[in-house]
Amino acid sequence: MRFRFLLYMSSKCIRDYIPFSDFSHEVREIISRLWQFKWEIIASFWPYLVIMAAFITFVFLNGSIVLGAKEAHTVSPHFAQLMYFSLISVLFVTPVHFTIGQAAALARSFWKKNKLVSFFQLCTALAVGFLSVHFFSIAHPYLVADNRHYTFYLWRKVIKFHWSMKYLLVPLYVYSWISIFNILAKSQRKTWVLVYFLATAATLIPAPLIEFRYYTIPFFFLILHSHVDDDRSWLLMGILYVAINIFTIYMFLFRPFSWVHETGVQRFIW
Repeated sequence: MRFRFLLYMSSKCIRDYIPFSDFSHEVREIISRLWQFKWEIIASFWPYLVIMAAFITFVFLNGSIVLGAKEAHTVSPHFAQLMYFSLISVLFVTPVHFTIGQAAALARSFWKKNKLVSFFQLCTALAVGFLSVHFFSIAHPYLVADNRHYTFYLWRKVIKFHWSMKYLLVPLYVYSWISIFNILAKSQRKTWVLVYFLATAATLIPAPLIEFRYYTIPFFFLILHSHVDDDRSWLLMGILYVAINIFTIYMFLFRPFSWVHETGVQRFIW
């Protein structure tokens, strides 16, 4: 809900009132236009403001964002969650992001800019990635205990395969975010891309548990606003999704297992 509210409000304001321009000019124009059209904006978004106020009131009175198991869903500084989201998202759109053409496009954009500034930005992104996975990588008790979920095996067999693995993945995380920004910037304003990142961060960072369902709304917004018009990419993505669904259904139906401490049959799920 936070993600949709933040992104929708900003995108509507930018789309309706702000022409394409450089980033600093866009920011100044947004501030100016927000004040100029404040009553129109309030009239358009008051239902969302009511929902936001109700949500904040609920969290304040309830003491948590959930009704049950509050101690297991406390807000946490899980900055590594942003790293996981970026890689998972581009893997699900592999024909768009992990191609020679996309890698070449990113390399060209790097060389076109000021080399020193680009190098500094890249080093900063890598440093932030390393710090995120080192200090803010959370192993939630549900993640390491429930072997019905894919994330259990990704954590155990990939991220925790070796102590160095989580650091070796950082360049992939950074590449994923750079590729996401590059794709979005082709059809969206820079301020929109920034707000998308901030809305994604506001949604994912407080969540201590790694769950693919948390990525759903940011991922859908990424797909909808990437404006992929390559039929071959859509065909390959369709084949990829069908294969994943077939595998998931097969594992659920034909690979049940049992827990020693609990009666009944357990099945693999997302």
